[in-house]
Amino acid sequence: MKQSILLDGPKFQITLKRLSQQLIENHGDFSNAVIIGIQPRGTYLAKRLVQEIKEMTGVEVPLGILDITFYRDDFRMKGASPLAANSTVIDFIIEGKDVILVDDVLWTGRTIRSAMDAIQAFGRANRIELMILVDRRFSRQIPIQPDYIGIQVDSIDSQKVIVSWKEVDDNDSIVLITEKK
Repeated sequence: MKQSILLDGPKFQITLKRLSQQLIENHGDFSNAVIIGIQPRGTYLAKRLVQEIKEMTGVEVPLGILDITFYRDDFRMKGASPLAANSTVIDFIIEGKDVILVDDVLWTGRTIRSAMDAIQAFGRANRIELMILVDRRFSRQIPIQPDYIGIQVDSIDSQKVIVSWKEVDDNDSIVLITEKK
């Protein structure tokens, strides 16, 4: 197995700051915007963004956590391993708001499609934007493209992209794993 570090240390932090700055430029005072992280790994990015924005502007952006388990298209597939449901915490109205949907890796697009379905249970958003830390281009099964991208990675299906977060993995890094044959 070969591991290639795509991003870590100061470059990882710079990427988070750049993404936060892009949100600030596009949403100003965030009076009509909310950030929603997709369970489980998108929540770490969403929390970091809210923290960065508060440090940069003093504004505390409403933060929601979204579980998509029961909205996944593979939830009831025969032979699929059962998924453990996480919790959804959205204690604000999204009706008419600009929702910034956040996840760590965009691969096939199916997770994002499920998240958009799940969001509908909380009202009709004015707009939904997508922020992704890692965009695995050329692997979409559903035509979904991010509005904000940390880094783009050209990878094949047999490779894996692993995002580590210091909150749970003791460091911040993005690694591309290739199985040797």
